[in-house]
Amino acid sequence: MRIDSSAGMTAYSAHDAQRLSDSARDHLWMHFTRLSSYDNAPVPTIVRGEGAYIYDIHGRRYLDGLSGLFTVQVGHGRRELAEAAARQAAELAYFPVWSYAHPQAIELAERLAAAAPGDLNRVFFTTGGGEAVETAWKLAKQYFKLTGKPMKHKVISRYVAYHGTPQGALSITGIPAAKTMFEPLVPGAHKVPNTNIYRAPIYGDDPVAFGRWAADQIEAAIIMEGEESVAAVFLEPVQNSGGCFPPPPGYFERVRQICDQYDVLLVSDETICAFGRLGPMFGSEKFDYVPDIITCAKGMTSGYSPIGAAIISDRLAEPFLTGTDYFPHGYTFGGHPVSAAVAMANLDIFEKEGLNQRVLDNEAAFRSTLEKLNDLPIVGDVRGDGYFYGIELVKDKATKQTFSDEESERLLRGFLSKALFDAGLYCRADDRGDPVVQLAPPLTCGQEEFDEIEQILRAVLTEGATKI
Repeated sequence: MRIDSSAGMTAYSAHDAQRLSDSARDHLWMHFTRLSSYDNAPVPTIVRGEGAYIYDIHGRRYLDGLSGLFTVQVGHGRRELAEAAARQAAELAYFPVWSYAHPQAIELAERLAAAAPGDLNRVFFTTGGGEAVETAWKLAKQYFKLTGKPMKHKVISRYVAYHGTPQGALSITGIPAAKTMFEPLVPGAHKVPNTNIYRAPIYGDDPVAFGRWAADQIEAAIIMEGEESVAAVFLEPVQNSGGCFPPPPGYFERVRQICDQYDVLLVSDETICAFGRLGPMFGSEKFDYVPDIITCAKGMTSGYSPIGAAIISDRLAEPFLTGTDYFPHGYTFGGHPVSAAVAMANLDIFEKEGLNQRVLDNEAAFRSTLEKLNDLPIVGDVRGDGYFYGIELVKDKATKQTFSDEESERLLRGFLSKALFDAGLYCRADDRGDPVVQLAPPLTCGQEEFDEIEQILRAVLTEGATKI
């Protein structure tokens, strides 16, 4: 039974909290989760959100330092988004966009096309980022078949990059541990170095030279595989997995040149980086390049309803506009009326509250606040852009020595994840690549929240350094 607290919050009795935890353990298969972790521990259960904060089943408050999952751009508890969903559900709860349209999908597609760079004017809706990546690869293959280059089917992406869990998107993903159990995957996905200049194998003290080198590895891969066989390059504006790798100066300019030279499509995977995470509506704008396809999701609705999209250039749509050729691909819930209505209301909030400019105005303060942690021996690097940062942890600051697998396990999963949460901060402590703490707070946050994040991290990381 729920119990309303005197503060007006909805709380749960100890009995019901335990019952829900037991039920979660027995029936809910949590994603990317070691289910054994909860054999003798309660399942953390979040019941409410308000602004930048979330509340668990016991009424405890936590700063949402990850925006749920890089998603809740406008913050929690926005009643106008819930009301938009309710209005749309009452009018038209569902209809597919398979040979039909409805106003919400039309209007959202128009709005996204207007915001996207260059001639990216065609919007193919999905329900998430992985599906959008899958869509982009399939479209690239068919486009080249229809334009007389049927051998072009391979893709290039970066080491440690995450692009989703569907079989095709997982092939593009560069994290071996995420793929091993599902092999064989879709063939034709090849990897090149990422832009982690902190771990640069060459030109580590020259960002421009390192960026040129990293971009040129894409050209080398195209030549190695044969330009007649490579269809697309998939890159995030700021690579998420591994801990927020921004592009070095000139990197995307050179990548665009390479793609044009070899007739290879440039896909900007902005599942995280779109919708203000880096400031502009699309991350590619931040680094001044125009891709052929943008894949996006998450922040389009701030997570209030699931939706994703591939935003596609007019050039790629051209072969499908006449004759009998069509794209034999789709999703039952792609362009869902309720999700599209929520997305429109979410974008209204962006405009009304100036959230894109807010991130640009505050990103330097967020960076400088996090960089205060550089005085800790365990902090090796603070990197990122906008409201999207990674803090790499090291065993030896002077030599950049990282932790062994066993040490990383003990530090991240044995201590940091729980300790940060217990201290009131929800974020991610991860070791896909080197050990990092990742942060992506709601775009509504300001200096007060930045300070709270830094203070919690300082206390917990200081203690964590003693656990190794």
